[in-house]
Amino acid sequence: MKYYLIVGEASGDIHAAGLMHSLKNNDTHAEFRFFGGDLMAAEGGTQVKHYKELAYMGFVPVLLHLRTIFRNMDMCKRDIVAWQPDVVILVDYPGFNLKIAKFVHAHTKIPVYYYISPKIWAWKEWRIKSIKRDISELFSILPFEVPFFEGKHHFPIHYVGNPTAYEVRAYKEKAPVGNDGFLRQNRLHPSTPMIAILCGSRKQEIKDNLPAMLAATRELAGNYQLVIAGAPAIEPEYYEQFTQGYQVKLLPAGHTYQLLFNATAALVTSGTATLETALFRVPQVVCYKTPVPHLIRIAFNHIIQCKYISLVNLIADREVVPELLADRFSVNSIRKELTRILPGGDAREEQLDGYDEIIDKLGETVAPDNAASIMVRKLRDEG
Repeated sequence: MKYYLIVGEASGDIHAAGLMHSLKNNDTHAEFRFFGGDLMAAEGGTQVKHYKELAYMGFVPVLLHLRTIFRNMDMCKRDIVAWQPDVVILVDYPGFNLKIAKFVHAHTKIPVYYYISPKIWAWKEWRIKSIKRDISELFSILPFEVPFFEGKHHFPIHYVGNPTAYEVRAYKEKAPVGNDGFLRQNRLHPSTPMIAILCGSRKQEIKDNLPAMLAATRELAGNYQLVIAGAPAIEPEYYEQFTQGYQVKLLPAGHTYQLLFNATAALVTSGTATLETALFRVPQVVCYKTPVPHLIRIAFNHIIQCKYISLVNLIADREVVPELLADRFSVNSIRKELTRILPGGDAREEQLDGYDEIIDKLGETVAPDNAASIMVRKLRDEG
């Protein structure tokens, strides 16, 4: 069968590549055409556009590139119609993908599957109308999305397991073999505990969060190794403006799992990294500085639909890890909460118990394998 996939960012490339690999295992005649990245290209098929030509973040960049965005969208629509795939598979990136779904539903008979469902439970819940109208099958990697879509909105959804949970399990099974080499290569001391600093994947996040994280850990440098996980596409020189005067080590991009495998505690900017940290059972403090913090707090309390910003707390449906967001973000609050989760701290064991609850909720299903199996079966039944 012919599969047309669309992703708009690096995380989507990772998840879509895993799905493509599993689709090939379920369908030996699978053909792919896609808007995607290098990992998807490695799985085979035809890359129409790289996701880097689609990804514009923030109001101003989007406004400046509107013509390019519309041109790419029109190209995608024409390409789908010309290729006539058996299914269009959308991966996250709802601003672009839901418009494509609307077109495909209105102008073709091609089914649209959504892998990694849009996070409308946090923002823009009104998008459920277009999802109900345009999406044939919805696939989720977060268990709390099932009651949201099925219970609240009466729209069926497949929870297929969480790919991050599987990836961390697989890493932990083989990590001890290469751990000594990782420590030696990065001149880290196995006998000195580490505090991991995961300050975001974008320059603005790093600029906002890293200075306070470093200031909060300054007094711990004598007893702990402070280690920053470098982000992809961020040059090491960018970090230097913030790390001067601190006893801290910067790891090259791609070593986050190695760092978490060895860490005693972590300071983490919200995102998938909070879940990765929990799956490695590393106690953490979530730190997220925002502009106009008091207004953000009002919005969070009265406008934004979800109670938490970290996947850890969203999955648990309670505060397992402290979230220092907006007006709660300060050097003193970071220092205080970090002290509570270090060995001997009063919150450490309680947080670890919460992690076990989350790991149990996520289950052990291999998400891309499960999703691919359902997709191929449904397409064959419908065909």
